Amino acid sequence: MRIADQLADILRSLRRESGPAGKPIVHGDIKPSNLVFDDRDETIALIDWGSSVFAQLDANQQFVASNVMELMSDNLQQTNARLGDVYFIGEEQLNGALSSPRFDEQGAAGTLYALASAQSCRFGYHAIPATSLGLPVEFARMLDGMLDPDPRLRLKAGDHFIREMPRLARTVMIDLPEPAEAALVPVWARPTSREIDTVVYSSRKAFLREEGAPETLNDVNDVQLDRYYKNFMQGMGETEKAFLAAVSRLGRYPVVGGLAVRWESDGVYIDTTLNLHDPALKQAFIAAVNNMVNLARAIYRRGIFKSCLFNARDTLHLERESPEQPFEIEPGMRLHYEVSAVPELEDRARLHSYFEDGPDPEEFLVLPEAIITSLEALNDIHHTGMIIFEALPAHLKIHSYYRLLDPSREAEFRARLEEILAAVGLIEGLGVSGFMKMPYKDTRFFPHVERQPERFYPRNPRQVFD
Repeated sequence: MRIADQLADILRSLRRESGPAGKPIVHGDIKPSNLVFDDRDETIALIDWGSSVFAQLDANQQFVASNVMELMSDNLQQTNARLGDVYFIGEEQLNGALSSPRFDEQGAAGTLYALASAQSCRFGYHAIPATSLGLPVEFARMLDGMLDPDPRLRLKAGDHFIREMPRLARTVMIDLPEPAEAALVPVWARPTSREIDTVVYSSRKAFLREEGAPETLNDVNDVQLDRYYKNFMQGMGETEKAFLAAVSRLGRYPVVGGLAVRWESDGVYIDTTLNLHDPALKQAFIAAVNNMVNLARAIYRRGIFKSCLFNARDTLHLERESPEQPFEIEPGMRLHYEVSAVPELEDRARLHSYFEDGPDPEEFLVLPEAIITSLEALNDIHHTGMIIFEALPAHLKIHSYYRLLDPSREAEFRARLEEILAAVGLIEGLGVSGFMKMPYKDTRFFPHVERQPERFYPRNPRQVFD
C-alpha cells in the first residue's frame, strides 16, 4: 500500500510537469525492477528513464500541443512512445497508441499486481485476481479494474487510483499472524555449499505453437527463444502467458529438478522433483511454485508441458572442429550426481523423453542405441533427475541433474553414467534430446479452477488479536 501511494504521487507529479516543453512526461517502463526500495523507511524511487517521452495526449485523451501548427504536424499522427517491458505495459502502449500518462497507470497496475501476487508479469489477473491476494477490498477491486480488458473500466479505475490513493494509504494495516503458505506440490529444501546457477529448459516452443504463436518459431533456436520468446506470446491467452512466466520465475532460485504438467479433460496432473538449495528462500519459492500450479489449473487444453531446471556449473562441454568429427570425452569428465542419505521408496517410475511422451518434433537429435540402452538400465535404479544432450556443429553440451535414491546401488549407478559418457562419440546429427525421470507416486491431481476465490484484508485487523 505504501508503494502504491508513492507511485500514485510520482504519476501525479509527472502529469503536472511544467518544464521547458510544458507537457506531461511518460516514463514508459514502470516495472518492479525499475523501483528502488529502501526497506528502512519503505520509500521508493523510480529509475531508468530511457523510455521516457513527452506525452502526446493528456490524461483525458486530448492532444497536448502548445499551438495550432503543432496540432497539425505529423508528430501527432504517430506515437513517440518507446516499447517498455511487454510483461508490464498496457494494451495501448503495446499496440502503438499515442503516448499518454495512462501508459504509466498501466505500468503501475502491472507492477503492483506482480509485487502483491509474487509473479513476474501482469498476465495472471484472470486466474489469480487482485481480489484473491488478501489486500484491502477497495484497493484490490481498483487494481482489478486497472487490469481489466475493458478500456472504459481501466480509465475509471485509473482515475480512482490517482485521486483516492492518498486516502487509501491511511488504511490501518498491521502484520497479521498468518500461517506459512503450504506447497501444493512437493518442494525439498536441501542446503548445499556448492554454487548453483539455475538454467530452465522447457517444451515452451511446442506450447507456444499449440497456442497459436507465429510459425517464425522454426527459425529460432532454444537459446534465442530464452531471450526473445516474449515476442512470440502475442497470440496467446493471458493466463497461458502468465504460466510460462511463472515457470521461468522458478529459475531465479537456486533450484534443480524438473516438472511435468499434463492437462486432461478432468483437470491437471503435475509431477515434480524440485530441490531448493537455499532453505532461507523456501517460503518465497513455495509462493512461486503455487502460482504456477494455480495458473495451470485455470488453463483448459489437452497436452503436456515439461521443464528441466539444472545447475549450469555441472554442464559438460565438448568441442570438435567440424560436424563430421566425433565428440571425444576428456579425461576426468564425470556426470555429477547427488546421493540420498537413506533409500527413498516409491511405487513406480517410468522413463520418458524430455519434451513429450513419444516422438516430438522439437527433439531433432536421435541418440545412439548405446546411450538409450544405458538410460533404460539406469531407469531400473531408484533415482530422479534428467539429462539433456544439445549437439551443435562444433560443440556438445550435456546438461544433467541426478539424485540417487538407493545408496546401496551407487556403484552400479555410477557405472551406467560412465557408459553414457563413453558412448558420446557415437552421437550423430544436430539438435536437442533428453530424458527425465520423476517419482510418479508424487503425481498431484488438481481440478480446474478458473479463478481463485476472494480473500481480503480484514476491515478491522485489531479484531484478529482479540
